[in-house]
Parts: sequence; C-alpha cells; structure tokens
Amino acid sequence: MPIKTIFQGTTERMEILDHEGNLDEALMPDLSEDRIRELYRNMNLMRAFDDKAIKLQRQGRMGTWAPTLGQEAAQAGLAMALKKEDWLAPTFRESGVMLLSGVPAVNIYAYWKGDEKGSLLPEGVNCLPPSVPIASQMVHAAGIGMALKKKGMKAAAVGFGGDGATSEGDFHEALNFAAVFKAQTLFYIQNNQWAISVPVKMQTASATLAQKALAYGMPGLQVDGNDVFAVYRASREALESIRNGGGPRLIEAVTFRLQNHTTADDQSRYRTPESVDYWRQRDPVKRLREFLITRKMWDDAREAALQSELSAIVEGWVTELEARPAPDPADMVRFMYKEMPWYLKEQEAVLMKEAGQ
Repeated sequence: MPIKTIFQGTTERMEILDHEGNLDEALMPDLSEDRIRELYRNMNLMRAFDDKAIKLQRQGRMGTWAPTLGQEAAQAGLAMALKKEDWLAPTFRESGVMLLSGVPAVNIYAYWKGDEKGSLLPEGVNCLPPSVPIASQMVHAAGIGMALKKKGMKAAAVGFGGDGATSEGDFHEALNFAAVFKAQTLFYIQNNQWAISVPVKMQTASATLAQKALAYGMPGLQVDGNDVFAVYRASREALESIRNGGGPRLIEAVTFRLQNHTTADDQSRYRTPESVDYWRQRDPVKRLREFLITRKMWDDAREAALQSELSAIVEGWVTELEARPAPDPADMVRFMYKEMPWYLKEQEAVLMKEAGQ
C-alpha cells in the first residue's frame, strides 16, 4: 500500500493597514469614522496609562510594572471585539485590554502597588486577576470556556499569553482540553518577539506560533499585531465563531515590546538599538494616526486636545489611587482560602509581627 497523506494544514496571516499606510480595502472591517477615532483614543489612553505607571514605579510610588508600549493595537483591537459577557484570563501585560474592558484603572494600579483589593472588581466585570506564572492562565481560560458551553451561554473566554507561554506545558494542555471539549475559548498570543531576554527563534522551530493550534484540532491565525484593523477583524470573527459553538481558536498577534520586559529589566543587555528602532518605525499608534491624517479625520488641534484630556484623566486616577487607605499586609494570606489553614495562620502571625502590628 502506498503511503498516504492523512493531514495537511495551512496557517494564514492577516494584515489590512501596513506600516507604510497601504490599506487593503477588501479586508477593511465596517467601522465608522467615530469608531476608528475611538480605537485611536483607546490606544493613546493605554499609552498614557502605561507611561504614568512607569513614572510611578521609578519614583517609588508603585511596584514592578510590565510595560505595554508598542502593543496597543494588539490589545485595543481585541477589546473592541469583546462583549460584556466575555471573560478575560490575563497575564501581567494585559493592563490595556483590562482597562478597556471595564476593569477600573485604579484597581490595576492598586494591584501593582501591592494592594490585594486591586483584584476586587465591580460586579459584572468578568476578569481574573493577572497571572504572573507563565501560561497557567491558559488552563483557567480553557476551563471557563468549558463552563460557558455547559451553561449554554453565548460568551467566550480569552486566555492570554506571550510567545514564551507557548513553550510551557500548560499552554499545550489547555489547547488540548479546549479542543477535545469544544470549549468557548480564544487563545490570544501576543508574540512580542522576546520572553524577557529569550528571542522567539530560541523558543520554537515552528515558522509561526499560530500553526501550533493545528496539532490540537483548532484553527490558528497569525495577524499583524501592530495593525489595529486586522486585530479587530480577526478577533471579532474568531469570537463570533466561538460564541456560536464553533469551538476554540488561536490568534497570534505579531507585535514588539518597545520597552523593558518589566521595570526590573534592562533590555539593552540583550537587544540592539537598531532592532528596537526597526520596530519603532512600525509603532501602531503612529501608524493609525498617519492613516487618520491622510483620510482627513484628524489634525494637530485634535491631537493636542486628546493628549491634554488623557493626561488629566490619568492624573485623576493617580490622585484617587493615593487617597486610598494603605492596604493591610495580612490581606495577602487572608483571602486565599475560605477557611485559613493552620500554616497560613502561622505566616500571618509572623507577618504582622514584622509589620509591627
């Protein structure tokens, strides 16, 4: 008997607005001028929010922060495609999509300032606390997606990860479970080229991260993560399919982290200035602004007004943050279990003694 081919798969890439301003009209999603300007505002809000957090950390007013500079389109485009009923299982770098999905800005800042109450969200905001262990949130997203299906809800769970997450066992286990049980889950990988100091080429021999979905029996799509139109269209189509019972999907948004991995990192030790400059020319905010100006939907006066407005909003959030009472150090152990086990009680006693309380 001749050898037969039993599986062949393809992985596609979507790009609508390239970094030179060329637009594929046939792929352009149906967005009004107001909605496009909303995308631009949201991306700038993310950037102002992120920039202020870095300043607060440098001034000793906040703990470690994971910057989102350069990844605004990858999060703003997805956020616009989400619905209130959807769930987020974020990593530590999803502050932008969390903010745009209803997580109060002050809560996000408070979390990174060490206040456990930062994870106490308003009713109806479906977002798990940020996950610092790499890829563990993927398993949570698979489980939430299975629960949504079981309950018959037309909603999706989004499990986030970076390129480094695809090297973890939790990533593969989550995709396998989600595919077998037809979970209502979108696995959203922001491939920002670096897992701290480890480049993608040392993470995988695969040509793309999106193609990893094929091994588990789900569609995978690569999208230009700095093209907010492509991100929005890809996310909207994937989420609509998932909500309607089409099973899980994976999106790889190819972008670049323009800042340090976190404020505890020094990117100059492993990246050349030239490599960063290459991607700075592909800045997603700059790309969309030039599109708006070319289409006569934006001008310098609007830009100045927007930046002034966003600066005032962010400063207001900081004022609200710093007016909060100082958190109780014991909060970090008190809310892990319904009934605190004996060993946490011992830890609480030691902690309070050290804190002089």
